[in-house]
This record gives sequence, C-alpha cells and structure tokens, in this order.
Amino acid sequence: MITGIGIDLIEVDRVAEKVSKETGFRELVFSQREIDYCESKANKFEHYAARFAAKEAFLKALGTGWTNGTSFKEVEILHDSNGRPKLELSGTTAITARLSANAKIFVSLSHVKASATALVIIEQ
Repeated sequence: MITGIGIDLIEVDRVAEKVSKETGFRELVFSQREIDYCESKANKFEHYAARFAAKEAFLKALGTGWTNGTSFKEVEILHDSNGRPKLELSGTTAITARLSANAKIFVSLSHVKASATALVIIEQ
C-alpha cells in the first residue's frame, strides 16, 4: 500500500550557487558518497540539484518535514548495481521516519541544465 508521495522541483543555479560557496552547505546537505558521485560528473550541479530535490520529496512523502533531528545528510541518494537511484536513511532520520522493515522507497530523478526534479513514493 502506498503511504506517501512527494515531488520537488528546483533550479540548478540555486543549488550551484550554494554548493560553490565555501560555507559548508555541500557538507551539511550531502553525504561524502553523494559528493564523490556528483563531483565525478561533467554537469555536477545538475546531479547535486536532483539529489537535493529527492531529499525534499522524501520528506514530503513522509509527511513530517524536517523535524525531530532529521538531517539532509542522513537521506542519501545513491545508485543500485544497475544504476537505478535509491534512497538510504541513516542516523536519527532513519529512526524518525519510522518506516517498517518491509517498506520500499522508490525514487526517480530527472535534470536538465536549468532545473532538477525528483519523485519519491513510499510503500509499506
């Protein structure tokens, strides 16, 4: 049964501006694995933006927003062995999400030069 759906759209330039500054935004929002992946890409800011959108879409699907110690960095957008995006939770965010062990999280990412979007579906 689907228990949550979330979608988010963001301008790539907004994320590029934040990531490019040396304010620690990148390290606050993205895990090291996400940073390594995005930095390896020719259009890295599109990849950062898609991941940021997925994190926002996940919290919309969850229905809680950023509460009770949840953290952007603890919502990781990675890839499975086939290159398909997947969402992994850790730390306080995994506890706060209160998803059952059988819960499935589906994530879809899309990006072009100017914008990125993500859709997250939670099935329990």
